[in-house]
Amino acid sequence: MTTLSVTTRGQVTFRKDVLKHLGIQPGGKIRLDLLPDGKAELKADQPKGSWDDLRNFLAGKGNGARLTIEEINEAIAEAGAAAGMAGMKKE
Repeated sequence: MTTLSVTTRGQVTFRKDVLKHLGIQPGGKIRLDLLPDGKAELKADQPKGSWDDLRNFLAGKGNGARLTIEEINEAIAEAGAAAGMAGMKKE
């Protein structure tokens, strides 16, 4: 069990091992659900979204071309190289 201290301002700092366990990255959010008897449940706040949301977001953004997985992988590799990630392994 991990014990955390509360500052006079009511703030709590989580240790790196706790954040790692929760899967929280810098800028991430933590969800705290208050339970009966003075208990609480703490977990990483996962963004809510669906494939339909993504599909609707991307609707009308392309030119109608359909690419093979090989063409998509090549485009990703080219974009990575252009962004200075040329040392990454291409599969």
